[in-house]
Amino acid sequence: MRIHGKSMRTIWVAADSWGVEIIDQTRLPFAVETRTLRSWQEAASAIRDMVVRGAPLIGATGAYGLALAMREDSSDQNLERAYAALLATRPTAVNLRWALDDLRGRLTQVAPSARMGLAYRRAAEICDEDVETCKAIGKHGLSIIRDLWEQKGKPSRLNVLTHCNAGWLACIDWGTALAPIYMAFEAGIPIHVWVDETRPRNQGASLTAFELGQHGVDHTVIADNLGGHLMQHGLVDLAIVGTDRTTATGDVCNKIGTYLKALAAHDNGVPFYVALPFTTIDWTLEDGVKEIPIEERDARELSHITGRTADGRLETVDILPKGSPALNYGFDVTPARLVTGLITERGVANASRNGLLKLYPEQAR
Repeated sequence: MRIHGKSMRTIWVAADSWGVEIIDQTRLPFAVETRTLRSWQEAASAIRDMVVRGAPLIGATGAYGLALAMREDSSDQNLERAYAALLATRPTAVNLRWALDDLRGRLTQVAPSARMGLAYRRAAEICDEDVETCKAIGKHGLSIIRDLWEQKGKPSRLNVLTHCNAGWLACIDWGTALAPIYMAFEAGIPIHVWVDETRPRNQGASLTAFELGQHGVDHTVIADNLGGHLMQHGLVDLAIVGTDRTTATGDVCNKIGTYLKALAAHDNGVPFYVALPFTTIDWTLEDGVKEIPIEERDARELSHITGRTADGRLETVDILPKGSPALNYGFDVTPARLVTGLITERGVANASRNGLLKLYPEQAR
């Protein structure tokens, strides 16, 4: 996708052929800055501190983290140490575990002397595969958007609501929930996006609005609590969100606040779709509410907010009364019964075990 007209991915190998460069997402939308990761510890910090975020990008960064570890010390002991530390950085998104398991499984099958080269090659493949996966998600989602637009008589504006950031900044390119929106825009469909601000970290206002604006897609940032009102007044035609972990039965875990949007959509007859790659499906889980670990993050994310002053300075301020405690869960779970369909790289599935198995029959037990 593009930043200031320049095509970019979110992660790539540096010019020295071993450092790993990333876009520092904590600086967006006020500044576009990159960082170079030169150790697995720096990769772990980037994931934990949300310098990179979004389930697919977290997985790719974890893979490159293991590559950096193998460059430093390709022993079994260092492989296991780096694997465990990287896995512990973000407990909810399953893509991280998938990528780390994929690499560790391959690396343990070769001699230590061959591990660094294999790790870098496989990490690059994971990135390329994610791009193709997101393209396929976009094409399947585009069909939904086009059909809906035609069913409504090709109105002058089709309103889509999204939550958090599931665009190219959350992946390597294209994104999951935003890929169909980008493709609809490219196809000439007059699409408009209601962008939830997504408190407390404001990924919608800071990241989704930024990348939509860079691409020229019509959008409006809204308070998180406005979505239900817009649905009641017929101003939302479709909702599309991403997910960090999806159970085998179709429950989806996404940024906190997603469940409330699904409830509002269900009450108002608004289609509610979830876009996801196969790496986000956790086939070991049945009940998302009971079984998915929900990350509890630093309360400072809720109590403090960063913005730009009139004279261009960035300032972080405390918005809570002194002494007031804060609770900051990062995710919630939307039960499958509230999901209209799951948009995957293989097609659109019903949010159920049978629906997913029709697309992924190799997972049948």
